[in-house]
Amino acid sequence: MSILILGGTGFLGPHFVREAVARGHSVTLFNRGKTNPHLFPELDKLRGDRRTGDLAALEGRRFDAVIDTSGYIPEHVSAAATLLATSGQYLFVSSVSAYRDQGKAGLTTTDALAPHPEPGNNELPTFYGPLKALCEEAAEAAMPGKTTIIRPGLIVGPGDPTDRFTYWPVRIARGGEMIAPGEPSDPVQLIDARDLAAFMVDCVERRLTRVYNAVGPAQTLSVAAMLEAGIEALASEGEAAPELTWIPAAFLAEREVMPWVHMTVWVPPTDEEFGGLGSVDASGAIADGLRFRSVKETMTDTLAYWNELPDERRAEPRAGLAPEREAEVLAAWRASGG
Repeated sequence: MSILILGGTGFLGPHFVREAVARGHSVTLFNRGKTNPHLFPELDKLRGDRRTGDLAALEGRRFDAVIDTSGYIPEHVSAAATLLATSGQYLFVSSVSAYRDQGKAGLTTTDALAPHPEPGNNELPTFYGPLKALCEEAAEAAMPGKTTIIRPGLIVGPGDPTDRFTYWPVRIARGGEMIAPGEPSDPVQLIDARDLAAFMVDCVERRLTRVYNAVGPAQTLSVAAMLEAGIEALASEGEAAPELTWIPAAFLAEREVMPWVHMTVWVPPTDEEFGGLGSVDASGAIADGLRFRSVKETMTDTLAYWNELPDERRAEPRAGLAPEREAEVLAAWRASGG
């Protein structure tokens, strides 16, 4: 197949490109040439910038499938999809943040999407979810009946620039007493970028034009099981196991230790605004072939990726709880009789 990817050199994009090329497909990249321009020198590259409307390189082009991993503004998605409307399929990577009621357990693809409270305001990340919802509409309007919408949860694994999952394998490897948030049974969800990329290739190979939630693993994953998988993975690498100290969500909130930001991946299921993000229903994607590698493998590979980064990058993590803050909260927990 001939496949165009809008982007392709950030985080998810390279995993998709490698998977598609490995399966024998012809991949063309359209981007500005500014993020990781050294990647994929052997592939065709079209230059432009959808943010400024520079789409001239796409005019008159047709592909068997178009992959959009870089669409955040509906007008940008509409412009690209309209130019490429003769192509066979348009796969748009959206987000579970597009749902209106993210506090609801068991969200399905038929649940309502978030309305935009200020139509025309494209400010990111303030309106990230509603804008993603509008991007979905724009893609379908431009290529009716030929769109695939994939709504991932937290995308993790090697290459992740956000550190939102990376915090855990790095923290586990550091050892010592560490905070484990909430209740051990609190559900969490994530998807390895490599598994998501493989499913995306499946979708274009099989011409699956549906809406999917892409979260994992297939069975419910508790925060305790996630941390234990990391401990098991890193113990096999010769690291000393940390001591988990479970601290309730209310105590953490009192000390401004926030879910998702400081205690990454985890959101208490009782959280009225975002508590459903640990239990989104991905049964449709799983039925159509979405598969998941083990959390243990993702932990191991993510730590290996982190350890290869430059020292100055690793000195400034972009998410998680700083060691000194963690020590303060642990001390406060002990002082409270916890």
